[in-house]
Amino acid sequence: MKISYHWLKTFLPLTQNPETIAQALTQIGLEVEHIDTFETIRGGLRGVVVGEVITCEKHPNADKLSKTTVDVGNGVILPIVCGAPNVAAGQKVLVATVGTMLFPTEGEPFEIKKAKIRGEASEGMICAEDELGIGTSHAGIMVLDTDLPNGTPAATLLNIETDYVFEIGLTPNRADAASHWGVARDLKALWNLSLCMPEGLELAQTKNSQKWPIAVKVENAEACPRYSGICISGVKVQPSPEWLQNRLRSIGLNPINNVVDITNFVLHELGQPLHAFDAEKIKGNTVVIKTLPDQTPFVTLDGQTRKLHSQDLMICNDAEPMCIAGVFGGLESGVTEQTKHIFLESAYFNPTYVRKTAQRFGLKTDASFRFERGTNPDSTVLALQRAAKLLVEIAGGEISSELIDVYPQPVKPFEVPVSYANISRLIGKDLGKEFIHQTLANLEITLTQQTNVGFTALVPPYRVDVQREADIIEDLLRLYGFDNIALPTQTSTTYIADFPPKSEHLVEDLIAQLLAARGFNEMVNNSLTKPGYAEKLATVDTAQNVVMLNKLSEELEVMRQSMIFSGLETIVYNQNRKQKNLKLFEFGKTYHYYAEKQVNHPHKRYEERNHLALFMTGQQQAESWQNPDKALGFHDLAAVLTLLFKKLAVSPDEVKPSENPDLAYGLAYYKNKKLLAEAGLLQPALAKFADVKQPVWYADIDWTLLSTAHQRAKFVYQEIPKFPEVRRDLSLVIDKQVSFQAIEALTFAKERKLIQSINVFDVYAGENLGEGKIAYALSYVLQDENQTLTDQVVDKVMDKLMKAYEQELGAVIRK
Repeated sequence: MKISYHWLKTFLPLTQNPETIAQALTQIGLEVEHIDTFETIRGGLRGVVVGEVITCEKHPNADKLSKTTVDVGNGVILPIVCGAPNVAAGQKVLVATVGTMLFPTEGEPFEIKKAKIRGEASEGMICAEDELGIGTSHAGIMVLDTDLPNGTPAATLLNIETDYVFEIGLTPNRADAASHWGVARDLKALWNLSLCMPEGLELAQTKNSQKWPIAVKVENAEACPRYSGICISGVKVQPSPEWLQNRLRSIGLNPINNVVDITNFVLHELGQPLHAFDAEKIKGNTVVIKTLPDQTPFVTLDGQTRKLHSQDLMICNDAEPMCIAGVFGGLESGVTEQTKHIFLESAYFNPTYVRKTAQRFGLKTDASFRFERGTNPDSTVLALQRAAKLLVEIAGGEISSELIDVYPQPVKPFEVPVSYANISRLIGKDLGKEFIHQTLANLEITLTQQTNVGFTALVPPYRVDVQREADIIEDLLRLYGFDNIALPTQTSTTYIADFPPKSEHLVEDLIAQLLAARGFNEMVNNSLTKPGYAEKLATVDTAQNVVMLNKLSEELEVMRQSMIFSGLETIVYNQNRKQKNLKLFEFGKTYHYYAEKQVNHPHKRYEERNHLALFMTGQQQAESWQNPDKALGFHDLAAVLTLLFKKLAVSPDEVKPSENPDLAYGLAYYKNKKLLAEAGLLQPALAKFADVKQPVWYADIDWTLLSTAHQRAKFVYQEIPKFPEVRRDLSLVIDKQVSFQAIEALTFAKERKLIQSINVFDVYAGENLGEGKIAYALSYVLQDENQTLTDQVVDKVMDKLMKAYEQELGAVIRK
């Protein structure tokens, strides 16, 4: 949001420089991100002065050039070569001296330098209006009619204004500060200044005040609690005066015409959106505020035909809709150059209605920005008077109706009980009653029911962010100054009892670095998602969807119950941009609603679960002449999981085939009989539904369970063994139903002390083995920490294992 320094000074007697004001605004919660300089003519014409052509003669070496001498003041006479056909001795002109940076109407900026043009010295430039950026004509130089002395800055001649513009990063809760008036209110409260209203807001009623009566009917008072309007007749739509254009340009708006410019001016001055209708197009001279049937077509100002929702509030006449209330105008009822009579609207619309409508149509306007956050219901008439008076003064109109104000049930102030004890407790300092009362009064908050213990604050309706005691205290603190709260001289050991600190974020960072080193990229996805995704997942119950009350769109209606489609959307986004080899991870949450009370959480209806999700798709590495293409597979994903578990010193108690129906196949990892992680190939149907055209390997890790197991893990340090390892290989044929995990478990059950590891280094499945059979080639590493292993000891261990495989797993040992 842009705020003009000079515009602020129309409300407040400010003597502080822009930097001081920026620091103050940031202190009170209106963070100034940067300060820009605005000039009514770009560059401010610095270095351009009034000059007088003393001599002018033809250039000796060029037919279309003139050689001149120009007096630029202070006794300085400059030789200047000029190409303008109208240059002549005795003229007053604008001269850009050497070193001046010019910003022409078209083209890039350029600097004036000393030069020789066709052999003649030239130390400046006599300027045309397009070269100065103040017009489009290049027919010749500007010839001035002025008595100003030579050397007078062009900025003085042309009344160039320089302003400073604060770029404020306005937070969504501070809708009250979305205008110059709102920002001025905060500075007034901070510095206890007097706040000046715009002058002459009283409307001069004329004998024609009933010339153009308009009837207003509010059929949906919930959506439109207040509606004000007035007619101005005899206006002339034309360009705005220079001062108004400059005000708008200073905050980044392009002037359009006097009517539109005045509504924009009042919007940014007082924070109240206005809308101007061509009064002659209001059929039946009646304005009706209502909703229309679903799918009613309406052509908006941009020429698009939009189908209305039954909850879209519309401004209508007797026959048809004219405007989407608080969002966008209609094509047929807007002001044009032929408009003579205007009906000016100033209303307070229900923020929920405006927000939903704006989201449905994907329309974001200055008006909807303010309405959907909450405007001031008490400022509609004030803004209307301000705009009407400007229209009469600038557009030459006259008031032709009574001021209409439909406000059946005034919005009441928020009543907030506050105790002095809580103010001191939360801030950590006694601010004193005098400061509290004065500050709240400056914030236009009235105090009632005052006692020695506390009071009730009546907060004006435009402060939609102040509805709790904590909000009142926050307002007091931001105006007192966070920096004025001293740090305690002593620190209680309560805050450092848990030492060393155990932070989930530190563990997250550790794993993020590990995964990044393995070629993964981290993604951050929206937790809001499509309800249709839950219907496609077999592991998700749609009845447990957390549905948004004020949904942003139909596409973002529920909170995700699974990490799957968030990752698939990211994969599609990248694949559409030719990025097919992807390794992605995300730390995120899923959200679940329980209609029935849970046994473990009888008071908990909503649950958030922390996950770490991994996605792998495409080739193992980028295409290269050194390595053949090889697609990512399950073992690539499983290897990452194994590395991750080892990094956190967490060893799953059990690994078995996954029964997750959203996986075509995979493994499930358990810790303390709880599901720690699942990994495998995503069902191709899910990938196809998300428009992913290649296999996706997916792992979902219960991050809470894993990080808890890591916190409880004990790291044991031991001496490096002095005695060598021994390796033995074994080949066996076994039923395909027998997993390697079963072989591994049986191996360590029979020999825990000497077997250090077991690994599969080859797998074979062929017809000669028999139906349903598979051959594993296994390697074993054996080691004794206390002595060197002999062949007799190793052979005894291997014989024991072979007998166990034959008897318990039905294996056949291959010699």
